[in-house]
Amino acid sequence: MEGPDAKGLIFNVTSVLYKNECNIFKQDEYVSPNGWFYMRTEFESNNGYEPEKVLQDLRKVIPNEEIKFKLHQQKKKDIVLLCTKEHHCLSEILIRYAFEELNANVLAVVSNYNSLQPFVGKFGIPFHYISAEDKSREEHEEAVLKTLDIYKPEFLVLAKYMRILSPAFVSNYSNRIINIHHSFLPAFIGANPYKQAYERGVKIIGATAHFVNDNLDEGPIIAQDTKEVDHRYSAQDMARDGRDVEKMVLIKALKLVLDDRVFIFGNRTVIL
Repeated sequence: MEGPDAKGLIFNVTSVLYKNECNIFKQDEYVSPNGWFYMRTEFESNNGYEPEKVLQDLRKVIPNEEIKFKLHQQKKKDIVLLCTKEHHCLSEILIRYAFEELNANVLAVVSNYNSLQPFVGKFGIPFHYISAEDKSREEHEEAVLKTLDIYKPEFLVLAKYMRILSPAFVSNYSNRIINIHHSFLPAFIGANPYKQAYERGVKIIGATAHFVNDNLDEGPIIAQDTKEVDHRYSAQDMARDGRDVEKMVLIKALKLVLDDRVFIFGNRTVIL
């Protein structure tokens, strides 16, 4: 639930769930400085419950339509992974998926290179090679979208998909594309961030997982982490160690999104 803060919101929600014979086992709330209220409640019902009735009951006691309610059942989300030639993020996701450590169904992998196809094949996951060399940007994106239409994923995961997506492409999956950027944003936006970091003489490197919007590497941030470096590190050393940070940050972000813990408000996220 999210919307303008008001007295009695927590009481009203918990009362409705109680009257519908639901048991709350986890709850978290946050009120932003501008007075916007967020609440995430995990509940269960041994007798079963009617989601539509719960939503109707909530609207009766909280009639303000600025306040939005969403009910999510605990189920695996359907995702498609997009990659190019780097394997570290893709392999981390697929290994965790194979051991059922992600709340997801990996439906397919799409790439503009075919070098990772043998690896993906070991997991029994469909691999779609769509070359970009003989197509314009628009033609390539159209081909990718046609492939995605086969699977109708809930989320796209850019596992080092080193291509800039057009606003037209992004509009098909608004707030549903998760990217990993190999720097601690907002520093070093764009290409070659480790080279930029080396030339700047940084003492930390990092990675940022964020939702994709129309502005390059400026979408709402989901998760970040850093690693200390020093003057002995070359740009190649930074890139090597950075890859470990990248894959762990992407996994952390994926778990948050797949477990319905991320609220988007403007260009920010609230994690509950």
